[in-house]
Amino acid sequence: MTTFNQELVRRLGALQRQALYRELRRLDSAQGPRIVFSGRTLLNFSSNDYLGLANEPVLKAAAVQAVQQFGAGAGASRLVCGSLAPHHELEEALAAFKGTDGALSFSSGYAAAVGAICALIGSDDVVILDKLVHACIVDAARLSGAKLRVFPHNDLQALEDMLRWTADRSRSREPGARDKAPHVLVVTESVFSMDGDHAPLRELVELKDRFNAWLMVDEAHATGLYGPNRRGLAEAIGVSDRIEIHMGTLGKALGAAGGFICGARSLIDYLVNRARSFIFSTAPVPAAAAAATAGVRFVQSAAGAERCARLWSLAAQCRTGLPPVPEVRARREPAPARAADPGLTPKPDRRAADPACSAIIPLIIGDEARTLETAARLRGEGFFIPAIRYPTVARGAARLRLTVTAAHSPGDVEELLNGLRKLGLASPRVPAASTIINQQSGI
Repeated sequence: MTTFNQELVRRLGALQRQALYRELRRLDSAQGPRIVFSGRTLLNFSSNDYLGLANEPVLKAAAVQAVQQFGAGAGASRLVCGSLAPHHELEEALAAFKGTDGALSFSSGYAAAVGAICALIGSDDVVILDKLVHACIVDAARLSGAKLRVFPHNDLQALEDMLRWTADRSRSREPGARDKAPHVLVVTESVFSMDGDHAPLRELVELKDRFNAWLMVDEAHATGLYGPNRRGLAEAIGVSDRIEIHMGTLGKALGAAGGFICGARSLIDYLVNRARSFIFSTAPVPAAAAAATAGVRFVQSAAGAERCARLWSLAAQCRTGLPPVPEVRARREPAPARAADPGLTPKPDRRAADPACSAIIPLIIGDEARTLETAARLRGEGFFIPAIRYPTVARGAARLRLTVTAAHSPGDVEELLNGLRKLGLASPRVPAASTIINQQSGI
């Protein structure tokens, strides 16, 4: 064995001893409420396919038609070999859906985050992140070379303090250097992926406006689910037009694959010229773009509204049998801010004000090894629910991340609750569920 392999074996052994080792699990079925794993059919409560579109006939038909017309691959990056029609149709559909001047699609949400943040922010600038943002945003902030600041999850006072510190630094510059004042980018998710709680978007918008910062909101787990047009939590709260950079993914509620940025036409044109993960990547296959376009259109239809209503009904049914989702961190009230014009603010969606309302339900266990054992016991009972461990969440905050989709039935949810009760997980006296505070590590 070479020294290279010896080192890798040593590292893998350390992961196994810490109950942090991961492996791929082959599925022999499409995504859906039931999946085939190791020859067994399991009830699947692990998927982000919130509206059940990943196996929807209309999306599959769009993908097949795109393959027949445009082939299996894109050939090269869109700036090199030409930009295929399905990508343009997707971006036109996304811009209309999100109510923005333009949109740009990427091969993944990760690529969208890295491309946008690294294009917009440099070493003279400041990027401020919520502690629990997705790893792709953390990586992008680090790669940008900007000064990185992290505020405790949803802590508005801490964010205000950081924004004031940045403003004070700018004012202290010499008069001739004022044109070189740093840009400040604040980044949050709207619905957080591991806890399912919501960002206080209205207050975040007020703060960034007061301090002349930019705001980027990742709506990966909200697009298609919130607001009268199902654009996301920003629409539900009524602040969409005050957010500079809208980010999302195509592989969750929209049922396909990829990521996107929406915003002003100037933003999109700039990213086409400066976003390296767009410029230097082969374009996504045309089938993926066509399927995503079909997903965007489905979400806006009457059938999409019905799917969304079904999802919320099933999520409510599931939550009634489970311990309350713990508060991740108590929020402090923001300092007095410029009042928003009430004439410009639509009435908030009821779900937007409810931090417990999402399709993501964490069952926090704490110990990594015990969480793995519990996930294995659930598979034995016929349920597929993943064990989420460090570095996705903090050490000692491992959990089962349960997600409900519109493709489930009330009977599926009741079967799940019965299975969880059998293992003692549906009892309100699960100790870790109300005591562990999830704080991501590694930032």
